[in-house]
Amino acid sequence: MVRHIAGQLAQAVLLLIAVVIIIYCLLQLIPGDPIQAMVGDVPVPAALRAALEKRFQLDQPFLTRLIGYLGNILHGDLGYSMTYRRPVLDILAERFPRTLLLAGIGYGFGITIGIAIGIHSAVTKHRGVDQAWSSLVLIGYAMPTFWVGQLLVMAFSIQLGWLPTQGMGPMISRAQGLDWILERATYLVLPVLTYTILETTRVARFMRASVSETLEQGYIVTARQKGLSRREIIMGHVVRNSILPVITVMGYSFGTAMGGAVLLETVFSYPGVGSLMVESVRQRDTQVIVGVVILVACSVVVMNVVVDLLYAWLDPRIRIASARR
Repeated sequence: MVRHIAGQLAQAVLLLIAVVIIIYCLLQLIPGDPIQAMVGDVPVPAALRAALEKRFQLDQPFLTRLIGYLGNILHGDLGYSMTYRRPVLDILAERFPRTLLLAGIGYGFGITIGIAIGIHSAVTKHRGVDQAWSSLVLIGYAMPTFWVGQLLVMAFSIQLGWLPTQGMGPMISRAQGLDWILERATYLVLPVLTYTILETTRVARFMRASVSETLEQGYIVTARQKGLSRREIIMGHVVRNSILPVITVMGYSFGTAMGGAVLLETVFSYPGVGSLMVESVRQRDTQVIVGVVILVACSVVVMNVVVDLLYAWLDPRIRIASARR
C-alpha cells in the first residue's frame, strides 16, 4: 500500500511539472504587449519599458525565464502580479478559500444527493418513477452551468426578491456573530445550488447505471436465495460494489467543479479564483494566470490521489495487486 501511495504521488508531481511547462509555453503565444497592458493606454517611454522588462525578467530568453520560474515555484514564489501590485501567492491565498468553500459545499451536496437519486432510480420497482428521475437528471445534465445560474437569479432574486444576485456579502454591514454568518450565507445559496444541480445530475447518471449493472450479478441472486431482505441486499452488497465506479468519477467531477468556477463566479460576481482568472486574462497578467492554473491543477491532482487511495481502500483487489509489485 505504501508503494502504491508513493507511485501515485510521484505521478502527481510529474503531472504538475508538465502542466506548468505547457501553460507557461502557451501563454507566450498570446498576442499583445504585457508592458502596455500593465501601464494602460498611455504611451510607454523607452526608459520605463526597459526598467519594467528588467524588473519582471521579460528581457531574458524564454528558456531562462522558464527555468527561473520553475525554480521560484520550488521555493514557494509564484511571481509578482503586474496588475494587482502584489505577490501572486498572496492573491491566491485570499481568493482560493472562497472558491474552495463554494465548490466544496456544492460538490458535497451534489455527490450525496446524486448517489441517493441514482440508487432510488435503479432499485425502484415503479417504472414511472425511474423514468421521471432519469428525465430530470438528463435535463439537468444538458443545461450549461452559467445558464442554470442565470435562471436561478431571475427566479429567486429578480422575480421573488428572496436572495441577493451577486457578491459574497454586503458592502456595509453591522451584523455580528451568527447574524454575520447568516447574512453572508444568503449570498452562497444560489451559486451553491447551481453547483449542486451540476454535480447531482452527473453522479446520479453513473450511480444509476452502476446499481442497475450490480443488481444483475450472480451474488445478488445468491443473496436473495439466502433470504436476505431487500434493504440488507441493497445496503450490504449493492451500494458498496456500485459506488466504486462513481468514486472514479469523483476526481473528474471535482476538476470540472473547479473549472466551472470561471463561468459561475462570473455570473454571480463572486470574488474567487474563477473571477480572478477572468480579470487576469483581460489584463494579460501572465503570472496570475499561471498561478491560478497551478493552483487548480494541484487541487485536481490531490483530489485524484485521494480518490485512488479511497478506491484502493474500498477494493481489496487493488491493495493485493499493489502488495505483489
